[in-house]
Amino acid sequence: MIKQSKGESITEIVKKIADPIAKNLNLEIWDIKFVKEGPGRYLRVFIDKPGGVTLDDCEKMSRALDEPLDTHDPVPYSYCLEVCSPGIERELSCDYHLNKYLDHTIKIKLIRPVGNQKEFEGTLKSFNKNSISIENEETTEILTLERKNISHINLKY
Repeated sequence: MIKQSKGESITEIVKKIADPIAKNLNLEIWDIKFVKEGPGRYLRVFIDKPGGVTLDDCEKMSRALDEPLDTHDPVPYSYCLEVCSPGIERELSCDYHLNKYLDHTIKIKLIRPVGNQKEFEGTLKSFNKNSISIENEETTEILTLERKNISHINLKY
């Protein structure tokens, strides 16, 4: 039985359940999101592996995850489980993701504009808990953006 810590989110509990299953299938959990869209709720488990994820991988993970989710019942709502690939222009939502894609081109969307601009693109050069630095590919200028002002970061294909 998965032990739930006080204040632990649904996605954190699901990650504890999904991680060993993914490892057993030679996959990794890229991200987990629990969202409400219209009248429905969706538990989205994003999986990855070297060389990319196939539809067969998603199906195997979904089938393997179904019973443990029913057993542990970490979601107190009716929901639809979706297992999918993070995609080519995947969201980079944590330090593990950023570290994996250092020196790759990313797109950053801001909450509030910086210099009348809310979207930036460049090569990810560094990051820390407070900021992310990207290099403009044309001018080689380094731009540092505050993480608290960032709404999304995606890998640029």
